[in-house]
Amino acid sequence: MSEIHEFFNRQIKLWGEETQDSLQNKKVAIIGSGGLGCSLGIALGASGIGEFTLVDFDEVGVHNIHRQIGFKVGDDGKYKADVLKELMESRCPYTKVTAYKESFQDFAKRGLEFDLIIDATDNLPTRAAINEYCISKNQPWIYGSVEEFHGQVCFFEKASYEAVFQINDRKPNGIACPIVMHIASLQANLAIRYLAGLTVKKDILYYLSFDNDGVLQNQKFNLPTK
Repeated sequence: MSEIHEFFNRQIKLWGEETQDSLQNKKVAIIGSGGLGCSLGIALGASGIGEFTLVDFDEVGVHNIHRQIGFKVGDDGKYKADVLKELMESRCPYTKVTAYKESFQDFAKRGLEFDLIIDATDNLPTRAAINEYCISKNQPWIYGSVEEFHGQVCFFEKASYEAVFQINDRKPNGIACPIVMHIASLQANLAIRYLAGLTVKKDILYYLSFDNDGVLQNQKFNLPTK
């Protein structure tokens, strides 16, 4: 068994060597290197995807570390994208990560091509910009958001984010670390299934929440498509 196949032995048992090898040719952009971005980077970074692009102009703050699991005490003041890039490449020798410390609007002007874009931002205007960009490029993308003890995930293909959500500059309320990891995990599962050529239901909004009694609620909604 080759070294790379030994590294990905458990995944190869899921889908075989040919599919695993195909992931080396995939390119993924993660927009945002905070809570969702860290969990996505860790979950997907060691999966065998050949190339990642991280987009985030923000620096690590002490208040980020409790829920943004790619960072540790001492990372404050460093660019989030740089720290996450180093972590992802250290965990998997078979992936290359490029970090852009800039806004998504500036990044979009580069005209780069990807197999998949994943939203890991925390504000609605940037998600609207991602949506507009992906529609113009016929580019599939995965949305995720978290707040308090609930979150949402959707693989957008033919539906429009702006047709479903009201766009404003409202900031999210408090957030618990486990729900961030949970929503990112769902995004990552959709992403790896899609990139591996497995079936993925698109344009379905998944909504997960805990009620006041701590009972997990799972709902899904079909989104209108063009």
